[in-house]
Amino acid sequence: MAADDAPDALLAFRDRFPITQRSNYLINNSLGAMPRAARDSVGRFLDQWDTRGVRSWGDGWWLLQEQVADQIAKVLGVAKGSVSMHQNIAVALEMILSCFRFDGPRNGIVYADRNFPSDQYIYEARAAHGAKLVRVPPASDGFSTDGEQFARHIDDTTLLVAIDHVMFRSSAIIDVEPIVAKAREVGAFVILDTFHSVGTLPLDLAKLGVHAAVGGALKWLCGGPGNCFLYVHPDEAPKLSPAFTGWAAHKDPFAFSPAGQDLRDDGGRFNTGTPNVPALYAGKEGVATILEAGMANVRARSQRLTTLLVREAERHGFELRSPRDAERRGGHVAIAVPDGYAVCQALSAREIVVDYRPDAGLRIAPHFYNTEDEVRAALQAIRDILDSDEHARFKQAERKPG
Repeated sequence: MAADDAPDALLAFRDRFPITQRSNYLINNSLGAMPRAARDSVGRFLDQWDTRGVRSWGDGWWLLQEQVADQIAKVLGVAKGSVSMHQNIAVALEMILSCFRFDGPRNGIVYADRNFPSDQYIYEARAAHGAKLVRVPPASDGFSTDGEQFARHIDDTTLLVAIDHVMFRSSAIIDVEPIVAKAREVGAFVILDTFHSVGTLPLDLAKLGVHAAVGGALKWLCGGPGNCFLYVHPDEAPKLSPAFTGWAAHKDPFAFSPAGQDLRDDGGRFNTGTPNVPALYAGKEGVATILEAGMANVRARSQRLTTLLVREAERHGFELRSPRDAERRGGHVAIAVPDGYAVCQALSAREIVVDYRPDAGLRIAPHFYNTEDEVRAALQAIRDILDSDEHARFKQAERKPG
């Protein structure tokens, strides 16, 4: 432990994440580090499957999706029973969008140019079903979305408003309040994508007033793949009838009734079919650890590390593509460097793990278990790689996920 990190109590969690002992792991906005407890949890799943077989459903498998959903509800600041679990964001978004028709005078979808592309593809696919698409351009800084400007695109023909809470490229936090206020004024339904905020920003979705939200445990919640979620406000859920459904959404699924779907009244109304049990076993440990650490503590630690990151980036002469103001910035910092993809690969060869995204540059994302020395080391390594042309061998490399 570095001397300047010693006072921070959150570093006591560092040993729970084995990869921190092997790598300078600064890619938590893409895939959070695996808690050691996740391996034991998945082992229990395998032992149960091995020894109890199909009886495992009654021993707890069936209820696990609701237990994990209620864990996530605590992180979101929403009511127990208002969250459902899904394989990925695309499934969660398709679920909520299946509740709406676009063949009437109120058929608009307003979304931001800077939203995550997968979300945009899903909204844009609704054009074939009659949706009028309104794509809000970026703010004057080029990397964020202005809440007031966004709100001006909402009118009485708007059916859905889709917002990314934190921009995936720049880490800019969007001012949701004016958007929600305008949407509610005209009767539009607000869907907030929290994937880049949940687990690094304290959230109170009930206070924000959004009608629904999607997100996942893959990133800052350290829950691994397959643990995405859909939140629907308890007042809204009974009004919605998803066209995308499955037997797990039935009030009495094990009756196997041929009489048609009888949807649950809570968040389980948006379930599909058989839950992803292995992913749930893996994911619940990360969510529990974040709750134990405390979101206010995690946010304070994040701001401290990303502020240092900004200072070090500027000291080395790198261009920032994230807000300088920590109150306007999520958990990562994007910096533009020459040959960013190749530099990213050179860093990985040194066991310094960040990522690269087009139109963003290098995204560096420390979490509460990272140290200040790791941040400094990463920025110095970038400088050294560029100065020595160490990244040259990666310039023609095929781009791969990561």
